[in-house]
Amino acid sequence: MQFGIFTVGDVTVDPTTGRAPTEHERIKAMVAIARKAEAVGLDVFATGEHHNPPFVPSSPTTMLGYIAALTERIILSTSTTLITTNDPVKIAEDYAMLQHLADGRVDLMMGRGNTGPVYPWFGQDIRQGIPLAVENYALLRELWNNDVVDWEGRFRTPLQGFTSTPRPLDGVAPFVWHGSIRSPEIAEQAAYYGDGFFANNIFWPKEHFVRLINLYRDRFEHYGHGTRDQAIVGVGGQVFMRANSQDAVREFRPYFDNAPVYGHGPSLEDFTEQTPLTVGSPQEVVDKTLTFRESFGDYQRQLFLMDHAGLPLKTVLEQLDILGEEVIPVLRKEFAAGRKADVPAGPTHAALVAKRDAASESESASESESASASASASESVTRAL
Repeated sequence: MQFGIFTVGDVTVDPTTGRAPTEHERIKAMVAIARKAEAVGLDVFATGEHHNPPFVPSSPTTMLGYIAALTERIILSTSTTLITTNDPVKIAEDYAMLQHLADGRVDLMMGRGNTGPVYPWFGQDIRQGIPLAVENYALLRELWNNDVVDWEGRFRTPLQGFTSTPRPLDGVAPFVWHGSIRSPEIAEQAAYYGDGFFANNIFWPKEHFVRLINLYRDRFEHYGHGTRDQAIVGVGGQVFMRANSQDAVREFRPYFDNAPVYGHGPSLEDFTEQTPLTVGSPQEVVDKTLTFRESFGDYQRQLFLMDHAGLPLKTVLEQLDILGEEVIPVLRKEFAAGRKADVPAGPTHAALVAKRDAASESESASESESASASASASESVTRAL
C-alpha cells in the first residue's frame, strides 16, 4: 500500500490574514512540501497540471525534475497529466526524460482536466474530450512500446518512422493511472490496458465511486489482466488534523468556508459526512480512511490533499508531521492486516522491470519446451521409419 499527497497548486488568499502567496512563493512551497513528504516517510508526491489562474503547476515535468534532484526515495507522480490537450509525442519524451533523471521514481495519472477553456487554448474541442483521451493515449502507448512508430489518427498529423527519445528507462514505460471523477469510459480505458484507475473521490459521495471502481475491476478481469482483486486502484482524501477535534474544526473552518472549490456551499459538517474530507484528530483520520476499504476493496494507493484553500506553508508542514508520525504507521499496519494474499502491491519501476523480465523468462522457457517437444517428436518419427 502506497501513501502520499497530491497538490493542485492553487494560489488562494488566506482568509485569516487576507494575504495570498505570490506565484514564486507557492511554487517554492510545493517543493518544500514534496521534500517534507519524503522526510516523514510518505511514498508518493503528486502534482496536478493547470494552465489557468489561480493555479501554478503548468509544467509538471519541470517541477518534478527539480524535486527529483532534491529527493532520493519518494515516487514522483502527476495527479493529472492532460492527455486531451498535450501532444502524446511530447508526453512520451518529457516523461521518459524525467524517468531517467529520477532513476525510475516516476508515474503518471492521465486525465481530461476540469477546466473547459483549456481545450481551445491548445487547439482542441472539449466536445471531443473522450475520443481525444482514447486516441492520444493509444498513441502514447505505441511511442513508449515501439522503437519505430507509424501512426495516423483523427487529431494530429501522421507519424512515419518516428522514434521518441529518450527511450523509457530499462525499456519499461512509467506506470500509468487513469484518473476520473465521473466518466465510465475512462474506467474502461484503464481496464483495457491493465493500467491503474484512480478515483478522485474527494468531492462526491462514495456511492458514485463504488460504481466506477467496480466497473473498472470487472472489466480488468474481463480483459484477462487478473482477477477483480488484482486490479490496481487508487483513491483520494482530504484531511486537517489537530490533537483534538474541536481545535481542528475551529482552525480549518474559515479555510473551508472561503475555499474557491467548495466554499459558500455545503457546510463543513455536511461535507465531512458525505465525502472523504476528515477534519479532526489523527485517530478520526485513521478510522475514516480505513472505511474506504469497506467501500472500494483492497487498493494500492491513498493520496491526501493537504495544501489547499490558502493554508499557510507552516501549517501544511505541521500537518505532514502529524500524518507521517501518527496516521500513516497505523494505516500501514491496519491495511496490511486484512489484505488478501493475491492483492498486488503499489506499482514501482523495479516491480515493473521484474515483471517484464519474468514474462520474458517464461516465454523463453515455453519456446524451449516447445522446441524440445518438437525435436522429440521428430526423433520418434525417424525411429518409426
